Parts: sequence; C-alpha cells; structure tokens
Amino acid sequence: MSEAPSKTQPRDPAYGWVMVFAVFLLSALAFGALGSISVFLKPLVTEFGWSRGQTSFGYTVISFSSAVFGVLWGYIADRFGTRWFGLIAAFAMSGSLFALSQQESILQFYGLYFLFGAFGNAMVTSPLFANVGFWFTHKPGLALGITASGGAVGQAVVPYLCALSLELYGWQTTYMLSAGFYLALALPVALLIRESPGREQARLQLVDEERTFPLSEREVIVWISVAIIFCCTCMSVPIVHLVPLLTDSGFSLDQATTVLMVLMLSGALGRILGGRLGDLIGALPSYIVMSAGQTLSVFWFPFLDSTAAIYLIAVLFGFTYSGVMSAILVCTRMMVSAKFAARAMSITSFFGWFGMGAGGFMGGYLFDLTGDYDLSFICAMLVGCINVTILALFAQRIRNQSNSHDG
Repeated sequence: MSEAPSKTQPRDPAYGWVMVFAVFLLSALAFGALGSISVFLKPLVTEFGWSRGQTSFGYTVISFSSAVFGVLWGYIADRFGTRWFGLIAAFAMSGSLFALSQQESILQFYGLYFLFGAFGNAMVTSPLFANVGFWFTHKPGLALGITASGGAVGQAVVPYLCALSLELYGWQTTYMLSAGFYLALALPVALLIRESPGREQARLQLVDEERTFPLSEREVIVWISVAIIFCCTCMSVPIVHLVPLLTDSGFSLDQATTVLMVLMLSGALGRILGGRLGDLIGALPSYIVMSAGQTLSVFWFPFLDSTAAIYLIAVLFGFTYSGVMSAILVCTRMMVSAKFAARAMSITSFFGWFGMGAGGFMGGYLFDLTGDYDLSFICAMLVGCINVTILALFAQRIRNQSNSHDG
C-alpha cells in the first residue's frame, strides 16, 4: 500500500499531472478510433458487400499492428525517451482517418487501420503509460488509472459522435470530420509530452534501482503476457460487436451507441478505481477481481431482452473490463524497473493486442458461421475463465517464491 509523502520522500512533481492529462487525451483519441469500428461496421458492409468477419478483421489488423510496433516503440522509448511520440501519432492518426474517407477496397481498409495502429495507437499507449507511471512514487495506481480512463472515455464519446455523423452525412464525411477533429485536439497536446525524471535517470544510468519483487522481470512478463491474451480476447467481443448485436435485436443505431457509451463511461470510472484498488490491495489481486467480474458479465449480452437489463450488464462489464486495463498497467509498473518499463508494457501489450484482435475476429467469424452472436459471447466467457485461472496460478507462484526467500 502506498503511503503519503514524508519528510524524506518529496512530493511527486506537479508536471506529472500535466502528463496524465496529455496521455489521457491522446489515448482517448486512439482508443476512440478502435471503438468506432463497430459503428462503421454495418455501413461499410452495406457499401462494399463485405462480410462481418471481413470487416471486423479491420479491428484485428489495428490490434496486431499496435502489438508489433508497440514492442519497437517500447525499445526506442527505453533508450531515447518519448518526447516526440505524441507528435508523430497526432499526424499518423489524423492522416489515416482522412485516407479512410477515400478507401475503395478491403485491402485499403486494412492497410490504413494498420498505419493507425502502428504509428498512432502504438505510440500513445504503452510507451507513454510507462512514462506516466514513473512520474509518481506515491499512488501510481491512481495516476495510471486516471490516465487509462482516457481510453474508456474515448471509446464512449468517439463512437457516439461518429454514429450521429453517420446518420447525417454518411461514412466518408464522418471519416473526414474525424481526421480534422483528431488533428486539432492531438497536435497541441502532443507538445506537452516530457520524460519522467525517474525514467530519465534510469535510462541514463544516473542511479541504481533497488528491486525487491520475488520474481525476475522476465518471468513477470511471461505470466502477464500469457494471461493478457485471454482477458483481452474476452473483452474485445462486446467492444467490437455490441453495436451490431443490439441493432440486430431491434435497437436503433442511436440507441445501440448510447448503450456502448454508457458501457465505456462506466469503464472510465472502472479504470480509475481499478488503479486505486491496485494501490490499496495490490496490483495482482485487483487484476483478479476485475477479470472475474468481466468474465461473469460478458456472457449475458445476447440473452437479455430487457432494455434496463442490457444497460445494467453494460455498466457492470464496462466497469470491470476497464478495471482490468488499469490493473495490468499497475502490475507492470510495480513489478519491473523504471529502465525496463516501456519495453515491459509494450511486450505485455503485444499479447494484449493479439488477444483483442483475436476476439474481435472471433466474434465476427462465429456470427458468420451461426447467424447470431450467442456462440461468440459464450466463447468470450470461456476464454475469460482461462485468464482467471492463469492469474490465480501467478499469485500462487509469487507466494511460493516469497515463502522460499523468507525461509
């Protein structure tokens, strides 16, 4: 548990909260574009005649490119810092969205989302989250939770605004408006990015870090990476397919995106409290609690008829799935050293994005096979159970290793 600053422990730099704001907004834009794929899914299917599996594979593409390039940017961040990451991402995100307004084929659709993931999303998530985490010695979980809540806010607001624009102007104009909106917001905020003093000292080897965690950094990364594949596969099914599921059930596009917005806004609270819970009970217990909640709630989406029940399960899922996201960041922050943090977060995120892409595609593929989403959400629950089991084994491994050191 974190303690308040003492006379020998100076307060965290105030600029850390500027970084929280900057990365909050940049990640909101990045994750908002991912979330809006579900809103564009049916209009693009109608326009080009693609299947839902083919179209939802765009989410898989952006996930995989974020995964692969995230590792590259993590290594670069640990060696050279993240000063220019936001600026590059601002141009990459807005440029990709503008080009999507001119797309004419499925290959262009995949290629442009690949670029968005590789040079946009991958640059403003894991490397910048690692930067933010080491601005704070006191309650880093809270700071990371607030930062990560930007992704949930973006996934709530951006798809909703895109849905309003789609109904008024169509998909092409909506992509163009999104491009201008992204550039106007991201560009000035990107100029605020600074490297944390702790990370800078570790990068330049000005101080020797003391690390007391009972497992090696390599083993920590392996455990988190294996677990995150399954937890992200679980969570991505409703993220990508909730809007199509609801519109298939008779909801209007506006109603369906409102449910998604409620889910994501509850997720913003979940990320903040998930990070704070990591400060209070520990990062891994917080991860387990939130993963169990996500797994229990994801199953119900296709089987609820009541509008009130759908909103309730959306709130529960949004809160817990987003708490998972914060808990992963806090686990990595607390279990690895500052000089290795960007690589560690990028490597674990690699497997997280792999899971997100797999789940997004799985949901669409199983729909194409069966004609409904029942099996998609049942499978999401089953892979969530695998994630919880892995985390329980991880906790047991830490206890065993701690006891052997104490003995």
